[in-house]
Amino acid sequence: MSVVEKPGPGEEPTAAARAHGSWTVRVREATVGVLPPEKLLPDGQPTYVASWIYVFGVASIASLVVTIGSGTILTLKGPAWWHYTGVGHFFNSIHLWAVELFFFAMVVHLWGKYWMAAWRGGRTRIWVTGAIIFLIAIPTALTGYVSQQNFDSQWISSEAKDALNSAGVGAFFNVTNFGQMYSWHVLLFPIAVVALVAAHVLLVRTHGVVPPFELEKRLARAGAKAPGAAGDGGGGPGSRTVDARAAGAGGAPGAAGDGPDAERAAEGGGTA
Repeated sequence: MSVVEKPGPGEEPTAAARAHGSWTVRVREATVGVLPPEKLLPDGQPTYVASWIYVFGVASIASLVVTIGSGTILTLKGPAWWHYTGVGHFFNSIHLWAVELFFFAMVVHLWGKYWMAAWRGGRTRIWVTGAIIFLIAIPTALTGYVSQQNFDSQWISSEAKDALNSAGVGAFFNVTNFGQMYSWHVLLFPIAVVALVAAHVLLVRTHGVVPPFELEKRLARAGAKAPGAAGDGGGGPGSRTVDARAAGAGGAPGAAGDGPDAERAAEGGGTA
């Protein structure tokens, strides 16, 4: 059995130490390689991130937090509390309107990113996770409606069971079974939604926000000019930066400030 000397304080581990490292070291290095800290917590963002379409994305996450928080309280208190007490009515209303805001903000964000072709530049998984979140949120809301324990939920469940039975899923997804629907609503579906939202945010952080179409064309032109810049007029080591800034300044009035952002987007793999 070989013994590998541990590095001292401030010393880098040797190759032998890495090769004989524990599984925690390998997991840590793999995690940092996939999710580098400078991308997870960046100190700056391109100017095109300051858009209302991303405000709706953040609003959907904020409303999801309120939905889960109010839903947790409702779950702990039970149906009698949210039906017959004033505080229960209050939290029930918070839960309802948080869900309404969640769907509104999510639909606006989803459609906006669809028309922006947010899957460009290797960002397909970002778009797919967002779409799946919306699809899972629909049965999550349905199970919440049929778990209200009132005449409204009875009517919804009796009407929905025929549609689900005709689709062949009524055998294992029985909307008239309160216990089953309650378990789906407060446990299984929320876990899936939260896990996908976390994956969605991490993918956005690692791949970056998709640039607008016009900026993408400018970055492509800047990258095409950079290799031959030295032969076109004495371009030096900073010719790529100059081209990127010139490309960022060649658009609408006030676009001169987009140069550093264009460079940052180029370094982060913003082009398709």
